[in-house]
Amino acid sequence: MTLGLPGSDVLAARHARTRSALEAKGLEALIVTTPANIRYLANHIGTAGTLIITLTDIQLLVDFRYKEAVRARQDSPAACPGLRLYDVSDSYDEALVSATMASPARVIGIEAGHLTVARQEWLMRTWQSRSAGVTLRSTKRFIERFRAVKDAAEVRVLRDAAQRLTAVAGTAIESVRSGIAEREVAAVIETALRRAGYERPAFDTIVASGPNSALPHHRAGDRVLHASDLVVLDFGGVLDGYCSDLTRTVSVGNPSPEARRLHAADRDAQAAAIDAVKPGATTADVDGAARQVLIGHGLGEAFGHGTGHGLGLDVHEEPRVSKPRSDVPPERLEPGMVFTIEPGAYVAGFGGVRIEDDVLVTETGCEVLTSVPRDLRVCR
Repeated sequence: MTLGLPGSDVLAARHARTRSALEAKGLEALIVTTPANIRYLANHIGTAGTLIITLTDIQLLVDFRYKEAVRARQDSPAACPGLRLYDVSDSYDEALVSATMASPARVIGIEAGHLTVARQEWLMRTWQSRSAGVTLRSTKRFIERFRAVKDAAEVRVLRDAAQRLTAVAGTAIESVRSGIAEREVAAVIETALRRAGYERPAFDTIVASGPNSALPHHRAGDRVLHASDLVVLDFGGVLDGYCSDLTRTVSVGNPSPEARRLHAADRDAQAAAIDAVKPGATTADVDGAARQVLIGHGLGEAFGHGTGHGLGLDVHEEPRVSKPRSDVPPERLEPGMVFTIEPGAYVAGFGGVRIEDDVLVTETGCEVLTSVPRDLRVCR
C-alpha cells in the first residue's frame, strides 16, 4: 500500500477480472460512475470523475480540480496501470460522449443502479444524433460483486480499521453518565475517532438513550441520559478509505431485569450468528441463526432489520446479511468477505439493545476483527 492506496499490481488484477467479466457478458466496455467503484479500479479519490474500462484500455475522465493529483499518483507505486487521462473541460456527459465515440467499443455497459434515467436518455439521444452506433446495456453489481470479496491489501486495512475501534469504544463508554446529553457523547466519540487515526466517521454517530434506544437509526440529540437508561453506541471510522463499524449497548447505573434480559438474548443471538459464518454458508443462514435465538427468547418481533451488511469502501455494501427477499437473494459466503454481525432487540417505549462486530470469512470459518467486550457495561 502507498499513501493508503493499493499498488499497481493489485489494480492490474482487478482490471483482469473486470475484463474477463465484460467478455463473458458480451460487453466491449463499462462506464463506471459509482465513486467507490472508480476508486476500486483506478485509485481516484475525487468527488467527481467517470471511468471507462474496455477490453484493452482504461480511461479516467476528470476536470481541472483533479488532473494534477491524478498525474502525481501515476508517478507513484499506486499508479493505475495503462490509465489514460481525459480532460473534462465543460460537461462530464459531453466528455463521456466524445470519449466513447473515439473508442472502438460499441456495446457498452452502464451501472444501472447509479446512472440516472435522465442521464441515460440524454446520452442515448446524443449518441444517436451523432450516429455513434452505441448500444447501452444495463448492468447490476458488476464491480460490487468483486468488491464483496476483499483482496489481501483490503483485508489488512479493514483489520487495522476494526482494531482501532477498541480505544474509541473505551473512550465512548467512559463518557456515558447520568446528566450528559446524547449529542455530547457523540462529540466525544467523533473526537476519539480522529485521535485514533481515522480520516472521518464512517456514518453519523448513533447515541440512543432510554426510549430512543428502541429506534435502530436514532441520531444523537438533546436528550439527557438518566439512571437506568439503556444506551446504544454505534460508531465507525474510515481508514485509508475503508469503513469499520461497532455497536455496544451500555446501562446508566444498574440495569433493570428487562434490560438484562434483552441484552442477554441479543448477545446469544449475535454469538449464534458468528458461529454460523463459514465458507459455503449463506447470508440467510447467518441471519436465521440470530433470528431463531431471538424467537426462542420471545423477541422475534423485536428484531426488524437484517443481521449485517458488508464493509469496505462503503459502510453498507455487499453482502447483505438478511432474510431472503426478492430484491436481496441469499449469497454464499466466500473467504475474504467482510461484514457486520449486529442483531438487535427493540421494545417501543422502553429501549433496545444492539451488539455489533466486524467479521472476516476465512478458509475454515471466520475471524472477528473487532475486539471489545460484549458484556452489559454499567456506567456512572
